Amino acid sequence: MRKFLVAGGIATGAGVGFVALLVVGTYSAAAGLNSGLGAGKSVGLAKGAVPALYQPLVQKWGDLCPALNPAMLAAQLYQESGWDPTAKSPADARGIAQFIPGTWAAHGIDGNGDGKKNIWDPADAIPSAASYDCELAGYVKNVPGDQSSNMLAAYNAGSYAVIKYGGVPPYKETQGYVRTIRTLEKSFARPTTRVQPSQQAAGAIYYAQQKLGTPYLWGGEGTAEQGGRFDCSGLTQAAYGSIGIQLPRVANDQYNAGPHPSRGELLPGDLVFFSDDLTNSRAIHHVGLYVGGGYMINAPYTGAVIRFDKIDAPDYFGATRVTKDGAAALPTFKPGT
Repeated sequence: MRKFLVAGGIATGAGVGFVALLVVGTYSAAAGLNSGLGAGKSVGLAKGAVPALYQPLVQKWGDLCPALNPAMLAAQLYQESGWDPTAKSPADARGIAQFIPGTWAAHGIDGNGDGKKNIWDPADAIPSAASYDCELAGYVKNVPGDQSSNMLAAYNAGSYAVIKYGGVPPYKETQGYVRTIRTLEKSFARPTTRVQPSQQAAGAIYYAQQKLGTPYLWGGEGTAEQGGRFDCSGLTQAAYGSIGIQLPRVANDQYNAGPHPSRGELLPGDLVFFSDDLTNSRAIHHVGLYVGGGYMINAPYTGAVIRFDKIDAPDYFGATRVTKDGAAALPTFKPGT
């Protein structure tokens, strides 16, 4: 639910022509954009993608060795725990980095120099995750292929398997793990060039456009039992679901479904987010679907209807350009805000 909203000045009845004009004009201006991470320098983190409390640790320790970078380390931690330092799995993996006690005993380090190695303390666990990654990278440094992918495969399947198969082993779980982290890495990295346009954006906008005027419902997912009503993230989930992209249910996890264009690079179809803490994506409380010209379609709050609103507001946090791979890589088991 959004707590602060700037009212838009566009009538619902003008929606079809308004959206079509913005989509055509904005895509024409976006032709030829490229994407990719910077080479030969430290990878920066996307705004707020890592909670402010942990960002200095991730930025510092993510540069521990050449096979690792801060965005990759962030992707691992997010995939493992969703930034929850109290997380505990059924397999007894513990803390923000989800170390098994036996692995922690062998590879945990005193990252903050207080004389203790505490599996539950992110100041120890985050450095330990980076240290363990780099230790594994050393074991497989002579294996052909991508050094970072081999390191991640060793984390999942063991360095022996990577050496045996001469790269990422043919295990479905391991290949999925490597693919997931490398995909999520793009979401946590600060883009160094402009982000490629989404090919599915027009379909998502078309879906949301058909819902203009529908009353808001907290927790609404558009089901028949709910009278076809939505809340903010229910609407964006359904809009992208209509074109075969399954987003998480809550807005703060939807933020990690792709790379993050700047305010000046927004294109129709981008998700735009609003947060109570402009340094922390986990504090996101509202999401809308950008349509161009500084406007979004969104389900604002109880008592309102799905409508156009301006995106420029004090709580504007940032945007995500959804990709099918990015959405598919997101964990589905973590709690959200």
